[in-house]
Amino acid sequence: MKKFIRFAALTAFLSLALAPFLSAQNLGNVPALATLQSLATLSALPEPADDPLLDSSGNVMLDAFGNPMSDPKEGFHQVKPSEFDPAHSNLVQAAWLHGIGCPTSQSVQEFDALGNLVTTTFADTACPTGDPNDQRNHGLLLAKTGPTNNNAAAVAELKKVRGITLTELGYDIRKSGVSAGPLGSHCGAGAPRFDVITSDGVDHFLACNSPPPSTQTPSATGWIRLRWNAAGLAAAFPPILPTDVVRRIVIVFDEGQDASGGPDQFGAAILDNIDVNGTLVGRGATDAD
Repeated sequence: MKKFIRFAALTAFLSLALAPFLSAQNLGNVPALATLQSLATLSALPEPADDPLLDSSGNVMLDAFGNPMSDPKEGFHQVKPSEFDPAHSNLVQAAWLHGIGCPTSQSVQEFDALGNLVTTTFADTACPTGDPNDQRNHGLLLAKTGPTNNNAAAVAELKKVRGITLTELGYDIRKSGVSAGPLGSHCGAGAPRFDVITSDGVDHFLACNSPPPSTQTPSATGWIRLRWNAAGLAAAFPPILPTDVVRRIVIVFDEGQDASGGPDQFGAAILDNIDVNGTLVGRGATDAD
């Protein structure tokens, strides 16, 4: 069972650091102060340790200071969901669940014109490619019930992204029509969003509709592939430049079911195939509590 994340907030420090970026913008109908508090909360999230490097006998390898070593050849490979809920409101959830993702090649049984069952393959046109290691069609559920102003969020940490530069970010979202439409998963100007923290300590904000995706590929069966290329990253708030070195990336969902969670006020999104520079991760441990 996953445990709630607990930590001390850094609101006062980040209020000074981020106020120049947030004072001129209202993100997704969330007041700038509330957004500032959200970013302060995010910045206090403990960065997860990398999986340790093992020797040929399966033992953890240590560096000269006795600390576990991570594999320098291992790239982005995991998206780890968790909940930030310091008041224990029990109104947020983040979890990989099988059977809810964007199907790329799933065996299905359909009835033919004569009523006979025929086994065939179904693939959603929005996601012609996916995570090759996803064998159970996982999807990432992010949900926030109730008011947006509740100091709680569903989050998902991207592992092994430290030290890279970005050319592309994206995901597939379970939604009909276009990203700005009211049907399906919530896709607002504030959530779900990538918070990209660079090596200089700046938190870059890239939400589902702010800035708009560089490309979006919708299907007729309820999925859209969203991608932000170099130009899209440069439109982030503040811009993510090709020379910016990544320290960490977190997906945050903190818009609820009130007017601040418009236009749909659904308070939930299902994502799949999280994309970092063309590498897709579309599965994870199904350990929701």
